[in-house]
Amino acid sequence: MKGAVEERAVELGLYIIENDATVRAAAKKYGVSKSTVHKDVAERLRYLNPALYKQVKAVLEHNKAQRHIRGGMATREKYLQKKQSAK
Repeated sequence: MKGAVEERAVELGLYIIENDATVRAAAKKYGVSKSTVHKDVAERLRYLNPALYKQVKAVLEHNKAQRHIRGGMATREKYLQKKQSAK
């Protein structure tokens, strides 16, 4: 089982980098929880593959900085759809 966890951490890291993915998107793709993804890429990956960890960290920091914008856009879309369906 230990080998599988380590492989998953590396796979998640590669997926996040290649797709500029969020933790939530990676969790959905691999069928694990957001907590599992975060633990894998923030803690395990740091020791398994430090170079990959740095790349993943940069993507996640970028996503974190953009989080408030994405949330606002999603809320706007939600209310626009409600308004259109009410007509």
